[in-house]
Amino acid sequence: MTNVCVAGAGTIGSLLAAHLGRVADVSVLVRRDEHADALLRDGLRVSGRADFTARVAAAVDPADLPDPELVIVACKGNDLASVAARLEGEFAGAMVMTIQNGLGAEEVVAAHGDWPLLSAVTFMIGTRHGDAHVEYILDTATWIGPYRGTTVDDARRVAGLINTSGLKAEAFEDLRPAQWSKLIFNATVNGVAALTGLPHDEHFAGEPLGALVHGLMDEGKAAAAGAGVELWEDPWEMNLLATQRGFKHSPSMLEDVRGERPTEVELINGALVRAAAGADVPVPLHDAVYALVKGKEASYS
Repeated sequence: MTNVCVAGAGTIGSLLAAHLGRVADVSVLVRRDEHADALLRDGLRVSGRADFTARVAAAVDPADLPDPELVIVACKGNDLASVAARLEGEFAGAMVMTIQNGLGAEEVVAAHGDWPLLSAVTFMIGTRHGDAHVEYILDTATWIGPYRGTTVDDARRVAGLINTSGLKAEAFEDLRPAQWSKLIFNATVNGVAALTGLPHDEHFAGEPLGALVHGLMDEGKAAAAGAGVELWEDPWEMNLLATQRGFKHSPSMLEDVRGERPTEVELINGALVRAAAGADVPVPLHDAVYALVKGKEASYS
């Protein structure tokens, strides 16, 4: 693959676009003219675990971008429907990969076109410092699997491209076990952080939050079992590892609450609650976190 479009240039989209720009021709679909102008003028700078500037094409209209072989939809979950609608009727020959937190991103994109679809989740962490600068903080992998009209070989090709770029990726024949592991981790950590104002740190494994976090993750594991999914990794062990890395990470929903912006609660916490209800598995702690985050959003002035 020599031509890639990244739709959405937040933290994850910027990390992908910049790194892939070193091994492929990359274009970026953005929302604002000034964002496109900054990328065209300055390139896309990466600092932190890597230090380079990549040249990328950029535009607010997909018709102004070259036809890609691969489109990576990297926007946040609450922007997904609008981004997918902008892609409708475009890039007929491309394969499209979603990379949102939670469940259900693939269905949203599938409703706007018949592209072959890959599904992905990522554990990369970074900080966006501006339209043309992103800091690369945590170099964990992106997990990729087939969804509609694709095979594990397609997932391996995309994972290989990402690995060549300097990021990490792994292909799966069935992404659901990994996807659910990340869902349970995210629904717990994002929800608790959004409600407490605490970054993801040692409090999530010990006092005062450890028991609550463990209970939420146990409920999530029961929901996964009810849905017939055997988890790829234990979310509690993922939590312990993350809290032992020595830095305090502010999950995306915490940042959204601080900025009084809509969160990704529907694709993350809402998806887990709805899946549990569909499997007739009670998840009272997750029900409460979901309702409280929705209430927090309603409190914005």
